[in-house]
Amino acid sequence: MSFVLRGVSVRHASAERRDTSHALSDVSLSIDQGEQVALIGPSGAGKTTLLHTLACAHPPVSGEFSAFGVEPWAMKHTERHALRARLFLAPQTPPLPPRQRVVTAVLAGCLPQWSFWRSIASLIRPSDAGAAYDALARFNLQDKLYARVDRLSGGERQRCGLARLLVSKADAFLVDEPLSALDPALSLQTLTTLQQEAAARNATLVCSLHQVELALGNFPRIVGLRDGRIVFDAPRAEVTDAMIAALYRNARHDEDGDHAVQQSPEGVCTHC
Repeated sequence: MSFVLRGVSVRHASAERRDTSHALSDVSLSIDQGEQVALIGPSGAGKTTLLHTLACAHPPVSGEFSAFGVEPWAMKHTERHALRARLFLAPQTPPLPPRQRVVTAVLAGCLPQWSFWRSIASLIRPSDAGAAYDALARFNLQDKLYARVDRLSGGERQRCGLARLLVSKADAFLVDEPLSALDPALSLQTLTTLQQEAAARNATLVCSLHQVELALGNFPRIVGLRDGRIVFDAPRAEVTDAMIAALYRNARHDEDGDHAVQQSPEGVCTHC
């Protein structure tokens, strides 16, 4: 079993101490090793917080959470740090140093397995440029091997961050909106690459997506979240149009301070 959550509640990472609101509330979920799970739901549903919780980045305020059969927040810091080496969290906007070469940025995925001195030496002379090239090639980015990160487009940065995943030795991939800056053809290729890699090494893949059709068409298990709670957790064959419509009905989106607008399941404003 990769992850088990029982009645887990998690506060917003940026919440003040007096703020008692939760980003996740009473979440119960079990994910087997090697499973591939899509998280869907409107903006602000708690998908990112759930991924960070699985990555042992956010401690629950209540409930029970275990990863690979151990309780991360009952462990010593050094033990929890070692556990995190088995987890790869890919944020929607990867934290890539702008002046760094792509080859070095990709090989950062190897750092949990490398010694301190090898890590330092690789900053000067990339330790395994071939592995970085092969990882980039699977996302059609091999020609960017020695480019600077700040010369990449938004979609290229996303795929560069995912190439890190391929060179890692992680047993679980926790991927947040990996397709947000990609066109439909690249989206499908990127998703296929992630799923093939997970299957090849029997790694768990948990991926949040706004593209509902891609989630339903490619993942065997769908978890729908709304307002920090699980609305449904079902095999894709059991997810109906009515369930999807209810999940997104009257969803509000005012992140830029504009008036709230209703969202379609694909994240497109229906009033624009």
